[in-house]
Amino acid sequence: MKTKIVVIGSSNTDMVMRVDEFPRPGETIMGHDFMQNLGGKGANQAVACSRLGGETAFIGKLGKDALGDNTLKQLAREKMNLSHLTQTEETSSGTAFITVNSHGENSIIVDSGANWKLTPKDIDKADDLLRDAALLLMQLETPIPTLTYAAQKAHSYGARVVLNPAPAPQEPLPSELLRNVDLLILNETEAEQISGVEASDENLNQCFHKINELGVEQVVITLGSKGAATLVDEDVRIVPAHKVEAMDTTAAGDTFCGGLCVALCQGKDITEAIRFACAASAITVTRMGAQQSIPYIEDIIQE
Repeated sequence: MKTKIVVIGSSNTDMVMRVDEFPRPGETIMGHDFMQNLGGKGANQAVACSRLGGETAFIGKLGKDALGDNTLKQLAREKMNLSHLTQTEETSSGTAFITVNSHGENSIIVDSGANWKLTPKDIDKADDLLRDAALLLMQLETPIPTLTYAAQKAHSYGARVVLNPAPAPQEPLPSELLRNVDLLILNETEAEQISGVEASDENLNQCFHKINELGVEQVVITLGSKGAATLVDEDVRIVPAHKVEAMDTTAAGDTFCGGLCVALCQGKDITEAIRFACAASAITVTRMGAQQSIPYIEDIIQE
């Protein structure tokens, strides 16, 4: 049985600063506790998969610059296959500027840089990884035509294709992509944009079915501090989140996606997989930073 996970996505260097409150337009405020660390939804999710016990490969693109060199050096410590994380001289590495307020909420600005240079040719070069994959995990910080091509190819090889449509798409996702997606993992905002239905408690069932009508068989909606929900035998099942004091939510969603995918590849059913993912993301929000806040499997066992 195949168990390997392939993640296609972005890698950024995060510049993080804490503030008491987010600045208003035209306002200058004082920040504190500046940090520089690795982020990007693709790299975060790949790190989460690897740390939580998944045999993981990461496909992405970096700039041929100091930030890209540092990213390769740091990710090499994560026990992942990086043979198709390449560098380009066309543009700089992806960068994100993140502010975190006193409530643990974040505000993020991203310059995609080299992430937006990932092409179908890069996917073809990684054909050996896709042929051997049990699961392909993707997000929306790399070009959608490239993701669509990868989904079609991985699906044809029998891999389970998982899409985390984040950041929330401003335009409808192409049907060619969605019909090759087996599982969507999305938050309430993304669910509302894709389904056209408010993802409130009373509307969750309708929201799930609207997304199913787009051709996606299985859907998981994360509900922040309330946990996450899915449909089981036509009934909405909510798995509650662990009660913790949030310090920084930056990589919580990415940790959830990684944990869910690892659990599914280990043969857990969807409810068990969500429970594991909730446990992992609960640890993440109690720590500062993106990748540095992602737990290892040992952390969850200790919990």
